[in-house]
Amino acid sequence: MNDEQDTPESGQETGGADPSEAVDLEARLALAQAEIADLKDKMLRAVAEAENVRRRAQKDVEDARKYSIAGFARDMLAVADNLGRALDALPEGADKDDKFGSFVEGVQLTGREVANVLQRHGVKEVRPHGEKFDHNLHQAMFEVEDADQPHGTVNQVLQVGYTLGDRLLRPAMVGVTKAPAKADAGK
Repeated sequence: MNDEQDTPESGQETGGADPSEAVDLEARLALAQAEIADLKDKMLRAVAEAENVRRRAQKDVEDARKYSIAGFARDMLAVADNLGRALDALPEGADKDDKFGSFVEGVQLTGREVANVLQRHGVKEVRPHGEKFDHNLHQAMFEVEDADQPHGTVNQVLQVGYTLGDRLLRPAMVGVTKAPAKADAGK
């Protein structure tokens, strides 16, 4: 056996690796590590996007469950309004009359039941009399000069508004105060 061939100095242990091959391996390793980092970044982004899609879908399902009755509720508002108009159109004392008493009572009970059903399903009235005008909940139909109330106060409700949860079904139609016009000093 030749002792010189087995020593590490002879280059036999490294397999005769050439320095250019080591540089090539280091470059390939760096390229593989960069590719791993890129793939890891893409995977993390894909997982985050999937989580966002899941959350959005869950919110859409919750909103659909919560607001699915909005169209039906809007239609029922017309029924509630008509019952109210029927009661308003009756002459004074009609509920005491033998002919109309039970009819009036039936219309009142029906109106209350419609209001209870709407309330049970999350529909709430917006009766803003005396409140500050809010364009998100109210629709101004006219302005009235009033020195006794601050500018922009709702002083008359023409039609009650309604919300479903945090969404507006129908704005309240209102009259709003404004500051009185200043009289000319010469007159």
